[in-house]
Amino acid sequence: MLGGFLALSFAAAALGSPFIPGDWYAALAKPAWNPPSWVFGPVWTALYTMMAVAAWLVWQRSAGGVRRLALGLFLAQLALNAAWTPLFFGLHLLGVALAEMLLLWFAIAATIVSFHRVHRPAAWLLVPYLAWVSFAALLNFALWRLNA
Repeated sequence: MLGGFLALSFAAAALGSPFIPGDWYAALAKPAWNPPSWVFGPVWTALYTMMAVAAWLVWQRSAGGVRRLALGLFLAQLALNAAWTPLFFGLHLLGVALAEMLLLWFAIAATIVSFHRVHRPAAWLLVPYLAWVSFAALLNFALWRLNA
């Protein structure tokens, strides 16, 4: 089942793969604190792996409504995660992508709370993801403001 959660998490990433940053992104005005492009791949690889392990740890717990809710929230945040890339890089809708990322932030926070009720270490595995999405939201906001 761990392999299934890994496949599911990385499938969310793969949905965005047709929407590479390209020339459009290169031409955007960026804040001085914009990370170099090589940072994103390793960070997201680690985060998707930790997300999958967290979901697997929750799945291993006894079945019930709390676990079902936790995994449902996990799937919801994963869908929101997958939606951001086409909005930002595909459609170039920086403001809409920012609004969607705020929904993602709340979905991750809700997932952390629900995971905590089932398996505390699983919840902690999602904290770096929430931190990265917080940073990404600030970056998205800066890009939107600088290029509006």
